Amino acid sequence: MKRNAQNLYRLPFTVGAVLWVVLLGGLWLASGCRARPQAVTLTVLAGSELKDLEPLLPDLRDKTGVELKMSYTGTLEGVDRLLNGEKFDLAWFSHAKYLLLRDPKLAVAQERIMLSPVVMGVKTSKAKAWGWDKSVTWKAIAEKSAAGQLRFAMTNPATSNSGFTGLLGVWAALSGKSDAAQGNEVGPQALKGFFRGQAATAGSSGWLADSYVQQQDRLDGLINYESVLLSMNQGGKLREPLTLLYPAEGVVTADYPLILLNAAQREAFSKAVAYLKQPDLQKKIMEMTLRRPVTASVTLSSAFPNALLVELPFPASALAVDGILSQYFAEQRRPAHSFFVLDVSGSMAGQRLQGLQQAILNLAGADTSTTGQYARFQPREEVTVITFSNRINPPKEFRIGRGQNDPQLSQMRGYVKSLRADGGTAIYSALQQAYTLLQQAQSQEPERIYSVVLMTDGENNQGIDLNSFVSFYNGLSEGARAAHIFPILFGEGNKAEMERLAQATGGRVFDGRNSLAAAFKEIRGYQ
Repeated sequence: MKRNAQNLYRLPFTVGAVLWVVLLGGLWLASGCRARPQAVTLTVLAGSELKDLEPLLPDLRDKTGVELKMSYTGTLEGVDRLLNGEKFDLAWFSHAKYLLLRDPKLAVAQERIMLSPVVMGVKTSKAKAWGWDKSVTWKAIAEKSAAGQLRFAMTNPATSNSGFTGLLGVWAALSGKSDAAQGNEVGPQALKGFFRGQAATAGSSGWLADSYVQQQDRLDGLINYESVLLSMNQGGKLREPLTLLYPAEGVVTADYPLILLNAAQREAFSKAVAYLKQPDLQKKIMEMTLRRPVTASVTLSSAFPNALLVELPFPASALAVDGILSQYFAEQRRPAHSFFVLDVSGSMAGQRLQGLQQAILNLAGADTSTTGQYARFQPREEVTVITFSNRINPPKEFRIGRGQNDPQLSQMRGYVKSLRADGGTAIYSALQQAYTLLQQAQSQEPERIYSVVLMTDGENNQGIDLNSFVSFYNGLSEGARAAHIFPILFGEGNKAEMERLAQATGGRVFDGRNSLAAAFKEIRGYQ
């Protein structure tokens, strides 16, 4: 009897609680707040420059139920990954052509999302003095460059779309062909003159912009996406604004297509595309990234110059792309002199040394992938290898010729295979030796582009320290200081110290802890 009374006593509270929950739920539904549907997740292999779109992705998920899971990469590296069978639902690069020319069957569908032509930005004072503030041609730019009056920066066309499409514009203009793919008759001297003015390079468009800011006193301009150049003018870091040039012979425009790779996700792909192409979203993309809208109803903002865009076609075959790049490296670009300062201390013994040896062998021809062929040591390139432990070993120099059977490449492969690990770690004494040799080489061959790669797996415990090296570096000639250091983080290497070293010399740190070969390969875009 007592138990029944207790149950009856509790009953009103239980019913009341249920009614209260039902009432709250009804009010919540009535207010239009419903549970967010489970999103369909699409994996996307995307160009690294598209990180600036990330603020839009949460809204895309909320409004469409489609979540884009982005994995960032370089364009050509991404194409290699897809050709090698890596699976993604979507790809999103600056151009679809790099992929479609290699395997057109990979793309189920594609929709362009935004636009950014690759143009040249030149300091406004120079542009006005030469009458380029109104109109200009690639031919006129080439003449100033060949005469030594124009020093510019451009990304490596084998690793960055802005560099390759910039190359296409010049190629088409100087060959007299409307299609650069037909420009095989161009004599190397015509383009050699243009690239005589290239004083800085990089593996990515974003890093090139940052590098230009650091070196703006010795450079006159750069080739890059219109969106990047406009952002630089608005960024407050330039001592002199850039005038954007749209050469009359034409330019190539990146149209950033979203590419469907997985046919089973067509519905989700269509939802994402429809959302991104809405006028309000196109306007937001334009304002946020300074890329042009593809939706015709969206008016171009006043941030964009009132310039006539003459569009040049992309090469019609992969063979044409390879031919243009091969001639660029073999004949047209300024040759490089690359210094590799390599740690062979005792801690490098075993698998670490084997990994280092394989990374260099890949650059000497062992990597036959598309990106590997572009990353290898190029004809006319000078390569100096300096190995160190607690002592600095005599440098080995190789001047690369043509072909896989080049004797210099064979000698390099033999030398790399002979490396042995022992002793301590004299990082900064080795770098001091490298820059001493670099400055000497530069006085004899000033036309080369110089750079230094450092690979170490530990902390400095012999010779001079970082502060002493930086003081030495600051006392070098202006030309020698323009040669950046690209440290590779590996093993127990001091990350903070490597970052400081890179910052002091205008370089950047590459992470080789997962793959030394990948780090060495990526650096090649900066040499």
